This record gives sequence, structure tokens and C-alpha cells, in this order.
Amino acid sequence: MSLPKPVMRGLLGRRLRFHLPVAFTLALTAAIAFKYTVTEPRKQAYADFYKQYDAVKEFNAMREAGVFQSARPTGE
Repeated sequence: MSLPKPVMRGLLGRRLRFHLPVAFTLALTAAIAFKYTVTEPRKQAYADFYKQYDAVKEFNAMREAGVFQSARPTGE
């Protein structure tokens, strides 16, 4: 009693017919999940931050703290 030989002809094509759509679906699902769990909240956080951000006020605070060498505080 011997085991039958495995069918090797066309094996790659048969395997790809199943695995290629599965891989594509998983990749698409991962990309959509990343978009809505990482990038969209990050974009919203940036938008919320820059709604109330005042660059001139921030610059003046850093100038008064002596962060810049070329910009002197207004009191001198």
C-alpha cells in the first residue's frame, strides 16, 4: 500500500487563485483601519490645535524667555 503522488502541476496557480484575493482583502482592510484609527484623529488634533494657536503670541513668549539670539526682548 503506497501513498498517491502529490499533484504538482498547476499548484502555484491553484494556490494563488485563493491566496491572492485573501491577501488583497486583508491589505485593504488594514489600510482602511489605519486611515480611520490613526490618520483621521491625527488630522483632527492638528486642526483643533491650529484653531486656537497664535504664532505671534508664541514668538513673543519665546523672545521674552531669551530663546532667540538675534531677537532682543522689547524691554531693552
